[in-house]
Amino acid sequence: MIFNSNKPYSLPIRYHVYFWLTYFVFNTFRWGSYFNDYVYSLKTTLLGFPIHMALCYLNILVLMPLFIYRKKYFLYIISVLSAIFVMVVLKFNLTYLLITHDVWPEGPQTINTLTLNYTIDMMMGELYVMTFVTAIKITLDFLKEQRRVTDLEKSQLETELLFLKSQISPHFFFNTLNNIYSLSVEKSNKTPKIVLKLSELMRYMLYETKGKKQTLENEIMCIQNYLDLERIRNGERLEVNMYISGDIHDKEISPVLLLTFVENAFKHGVNKNTGNVVIDINFKVKGDFLYFTISNPMPEFTVHKDNFNKSSGIGIENVKKRLELGYNKSDYKLSFKNKKNIFVVKLVIKVT
Repeated sequence: MIFNSNKPYSLPIRYHVYFWLTYFVFNTFRWGSYFNDYVYSLKTTLLGFPIHMALCYLNILVLMPLFIYRKKYFLYIISVLSAIFVMVVLKFNLTYLLITHDVWPEGPQTINTLTLNYTIDMMMGELYVMTFVTAIKITLDFLKEQRRVTDLEKSQLETELLFLKSQISPHFFFNTLNNIYSLSVEKSNKTPKIVLKLSELMRYMLYETKGKKQTLENEIMCIQNYLDLERIRNGERLEVNMYISGDIHDKEISPVLLLTFVENAFKHGVNKNTGNVVIDINFKVKGDFLYFTISNPMPEFTVHKDNFNKSSGIGIENVKKRLELGYNKSDYKLSFKNKKNIFVVKLVIKVT
């Protein structure tokens, strides 16, 4: 995989300085100890390092973007070998003119002219340096790309979670507003109470659900406000039984996660049924887990009853997606059951 970038060399200048300075000192002492002549080693290193640097930066800044990123591999190889050859010829002549006529003291024989053995040996050395620096560059590009992909995935997950979290069906609010209008026309005493409950619920959903987690107490309070509104809307035909057991303090859960199940129960179990309806909701905290259960009667009339039995619906799919994105698989278990025309949702979820 090739990591292309609009900024092919984005490291701060100081890191380049640190790298080349360290390499310069190491190379000077290495050859100084080999020849037992540190002055000569310093001179040859001062002459050779600009050539090393020129080849390395030519490769990573020009040749790789021009050929490798465009998959012109043959032209890249020819260009690299040509650049190295030119630099070796330049190095030979500069060494001969400025330092010593014995340009290859570490070689098998003394030479004062450019030979094939010298050329091949020097080209291999320059290729080694270029390969080393290029490997560092590719590694840094890989790490940078991994960070970018990770940040992008994190941003996408957060955006998707925020979108899913805000997807509680607006039909409830529209229905409630219609009821408020009807009650206001009738000058009912229920109007102020239902407006207050709706305001509390909307305030919570607008301002208290921006974080990744919310306290279980606040979530239950939000559900209680929702239930109070539904009781006012549906009157005596609705019976809601809510049970809470265990320690709900200092527990956290994804915002409005459970509310989607409650809304779904009313959407299918209350709005699509006539006569009296019973909704049972149970919160049980045991250790680090919440055991949540909600049951509602099946719709009396629905063309897609089989699909409903399979827990279809945007709201349920919404919750499934949020659980997948926000929790590890070992942290929750969601199940559905239809027993004697009673639809039951069970969720076991970590709340620490």
